[in-house]
Amino acid sequence: MKSLVVAAQLLAAAFGAHAASSVMLTGTIGSRAILIVNGAAPKTVAVGESFQGVKLVSLQAEQAVVELEGKRVNLRMDTPVSIGGGGGSGAGGSRIVLPADSRGHFMTQGAINGRPVTFMLDTGATSIALSADDAQRIGLDYSKGQRVQMNTANGVSAGYKLRLQSVRVGDVEVYDIDAIVSPQPMPFVLLGNSFINRFSMRRDADQMVLEKRY
Repeated sequence: MKSLVVAAQLLAAAFGAHAASSVMLTGTIGSRAILIVNGAAPKTVAVGESFQGVKLVSLQAEQAVVELEGKRVNLRMDTPVSIGGGGGSGAGGSRIVLPADSRGHFMTQGAINGRPVTFMLDTGATSIALSADDAQRIGLDYSKGQRVQMNTANGVSAGYKLRLQSVRVGDVEVYDIDAIVSPQPMPFVLLGNSFINRFSMRRDADQMVLEKRY
């Protein structure tokens, strides 16, 4: 019986100004990857083959590398990556497209103050929220933040409110954003409303589209 390794991956690149292309790795069958490009029907792709401009460079049990317009991106299981449209690798983009993963969550790789993190979009979170472990890993001195009381599953605990210099998803970057550091372990950084409110947001089938406000 062939196993299906479930993963989710977004790759947005410039297909014209402020355009975006989405790629989702939904699984593997043998030595072939199952890709969904721009919401089309799933396509099985072998290493070296291309589908709608996306080339599968390599594939392992839970990892793959794809190439789009000369840019290579590493895919990891359940760790989507977003590279916004608008051309180039700078931070001048304005559009983020997030595909839903197998659980209906909108995941993406991104960066806080230039350090890589894994985000999960959470419209129920007041601000960006991350664990103390993640904060330490990316070099945030959260102890200098404002102490706040947080209600958790284990009762009330102390958290820290602070301002992040920058938050980036793909080539879309915003600055000076509220965040909360929690002592509780968290599998992802919650991309909450302090980030989301900088965008207009709409659901498009199984994708979430964020357009930067000006």
